[in-house]
Amino acid sequence: MKPVLSLFSCCLLLLAGCNSEPKSAEAPATTTPPTTAAPTSAGKQTILFFGNSLTAGYGVDPEEAFPALIGQKIDSAGLGYTVVNAGLSGETTAGGRSRVGWVLRQPVSIFVLELGGNDGLRGLPLTDTRKNLQAIIDTVRRRSPQTRIVLAGMQIPPNLGVDYATQFKALYGELARKNQLVLIPFLLEGVGGVAKLNQQDGIHPTAEGHRFVARTIWPILQPLLQQPAQASR
Repeated sequence: MKPVLSLFSCCLLLLAGCNSEPKSAEAPATTTPPTTAAPTSAGKQTILFFGNSLTAGYGVDPEEAFPALIGQKIDSAGLGYTVVNAGLSGETTAGGRSRVGWVLRQPVSIFVLELGGNDGLRGLPLTDTRKNLQAIIDTVRRRSPQTRIVLAGMQIPPNLGVDYATQFKALYGELARKNQLVLIPFLLEGVGGVAKLNQQDGIHPTAEGHRFVARTIWPILQPLLQQPAQASR
């Protein structure tokens, strides 16, 4: 398989984990500027994973991160897609809102949105997280009406209160229903909180954990890859 194209170099990250205190999960981001994506293969459509360190594959080799594993499944199935990894460690929804226009400079057929975990870890207002995710969705649809959007749901531990954690989890389903998006109910299903599937920090999946994530995503994503593109509603 061809290596997954990368939009950003990996930098240290923070992302919500099931047994982590907010401050212990934070790490300084590097100041390395983003690199420009290489052109996609001729005749192939692009599936772009837009997220934080989970997408970027913090702590594992690039080919072990779930976007690359999805790329392998795509190649094995003989589907005409090139995978682009637009994960940026430490990214919040506000940061994603700022850079989404940049990553949409190339045509994108499927846009997988994986953001919000860092917002929850920091205890940012849910109204802001919701507005930022909605703005990202609106930007994708305005810039590329044919793009199909998949929203990856996230959950956080109840460190900041049960009500906050419950509402955080619910906002993904609400946004998916409102915008008629394809929803991955919980990206880390079967991985979050499972020690053997996470690195020592208890936050980032191991290579085996990423394989679990890819298996969660694939049954949801595969039908879209076999459908013709349709205009967003």
